[in-house]
Amino acid sequence: MTEPEHYTLEDFDYNLPEELIAQTPLAKRDTSRLLVLNAETGEMQDKHFYDILDYLQPGDALVMNNSRVLPARLYGTKADTGGHVEVLLLRQDHGDVWETLVKPGKKLHKGQEIVFGDGQLKAVIVDELEHGGRMIEFKYDGIFLEILEQLGEMPLPPYIKEKLADQERYQTVYSKVNGSAAAPTAGLHWTPELLEKVAAKGVKIVELTLHVGLGTFRPVEESDIDKHKMHSEFYQLSAQAARTLNDVREQGGRIIATGTTSIRTLETIGTKFNGHLQADSGWTDIFIKPGYQWQVVDAFITNFHLPKSTLVMLVAAFTGRERILNAYQHAIAERYRFFSFGDAMFVHK
Repeated sequence: MTEPEHYTLEDFDYNLPEELIAQTPLAKRDTSRLLVLNAETGEMQDKHFYDILDYLQPGDALVMNNSRVLPARLYGTKADTGGHVEVLLLRQDHGDVWETLVKPGKKLHKGQEIVFGDGQLKAVIVDELEHGGRMIEFKYDGIFLEILEQLGEMPLPPYIKEKLADQERYQTVYSKVNGSAAAPTAGLHWTPELLEKVAAKGVKIVELTLHVGLGTFRPVEESDIDKHKMHSEFYQLSAQAARTLNDVREQGGRIIATGTTSIRTLETIGTKFNGHLQADSGWTDIFIKPGYQWQVVDAFITNFHLPKSTLVMLVAAFTGRERILNAYQHAIAERYRFFSFGDAMFVHK
């Protein structure tokens, strides 16, 4: 087998008209458009998401990430000066200590106390990290997640300028395990009714958990993409889910992932256990890019990703670089909606 060509960051760039960045979700989740791409031939079809039923077959497994987004953006004030502070929760480190991003980073130092919501939540900076990162210990009475639901806002990506009218529209309909700093957005297109039809067709629906960290979206700054270091994210696959997936594979069914987070979880476990799936949990920093040897996933649903992002590279690892960039050019020409609240692709072989 020939060595894959070595790509640079610029190889994954494309020009996107700003008006194609979706600012708000559609009224009905499954009416978004669906670009169906055959990764081997490059053939494309323009459909709607509810047409996904035509591409799932009895005996397949549909895998989805049940992580729920925390309302992780908090606005508070410095206890000593009353100056305004913004805190974004990234991950729970231990107990009530969280890794966070803060603004204004230059003015918030170790020992600083921050007050949120009339004092029902307080925090102290216990350590300073690079790039505006801070370890913060929270102090409160009651249940932290309930206080967060009251005081926190959804941490929408910076390219979305509109306020979100309904916070649940940045959650999948099957979200249940709190812990993500951003939504696994490929799953936003599913409705309970459509999932019922999937199950009725004889497709096994399997859940796993990967808590999306903002590191996934950090820009790649190295021109040589091999030097890029992915941030770690926590994942979990149950024994029952692993058994179901192994059974599907043994009987000739396909494993179809909803979103890059499901892909990264399945491929992390597959890589660890020689292509086999088993109950597992831990932290993954897997970087899937062209040249990657796929272990588990046969097809997947994904949204359209930012230029020069690790997510474009992941999809290119499955389709080849030229094929995915051709598909993106087609989507731009056909005025598809891009990014978190945008349209979807179904990529298969």
